[in-house]
Amino acid sequence: MELAGKAAVVTGGTRGVGAGIARAFLAAGADVVVCARRPPREPVRAAGRTAVFHPLDLREPDAVQDFFDAVAADRGHLDVLVNNAGGTPHRLLGECGAERHARVLALNLTAPLTASLAAYPHLRASGGSVVMIGSVSGTRPSPGTAAYGAAKAGLESLARSMAVEWAPLVRVNTLVPGLVRTELAGLHYGDEEGVAAVARTVPLGRLAEPSDVGEAAVFLASARAAYITGASLLVHGGGERPAFLDAATVNKPSGDGE
Repeated sequence: MELAGKAAVVTGGTRGVGAGIARAFLAAGADVVVCARRPPREPVRAAGRTAVFHPLDLREPDAVQDFFDAVAADRGHLDVLVNNAGGTPHRLLGECGAERHARVLALNLTAPLTASLAAYPHLRASGGSVVMIGSVSGTRPSPGTAAYGAAKAGLESLARSMAVEWAPLVRVNTLVPGLVRTELAGLHYGDEEGVAAVARTVPLGRLAEPSDVGEAAVFLASARAAYITGASLLVHGGGERPAFLDAATVNKPSGDGE
């Protein structure tokens, strides 16, 4: 219960990675508020506790400010903001105009900035922290999700600058998940056979679960990470095996992990 008594907001916390983060925070003792444009199919629960849901469109700055002011007023403080909301459909750059890609940038970069600015006075008062949820798409080429990858790269840069500007009162860090198995995994990886094939490309042999990301987020928000700010924590199971290793005709692995 290392976050007992802490108040946390998880944007996009109603499903997938966001719900996994919210559950991890609940299990760690935090009072959790999740926000999204639509309510969850069922309440987000863990350890006998339930997250409070508020509808919110993060692209509306006035509504975002009102939301954070209300959360802080209701609970007397705000300690953690997890900027998780985001996502993108698969769309090659040439398949649509720049305005469609700009919407992806707005959701995945501008919206976290909007939320962070609205939460900042309350986090400063409590000595709290911001956890950005990035992506390995921001660190490598991302064909089909180029605007998303660009936004996530920008999010890491934003977090590093924010960490310096807001120190020492507010810590800001980025979690960088790799491939995660959620209820939408089929949209990205295909059927169960496809998911299994993708999992085999990960050194640890499986996709991340939302709980894996959630536990890492709890760490960054906790006192155990008191001297960590401006950092990026990779949660990707070892990343992706370099393609040249399989293409080469020498130095093949033995198959036993050695």
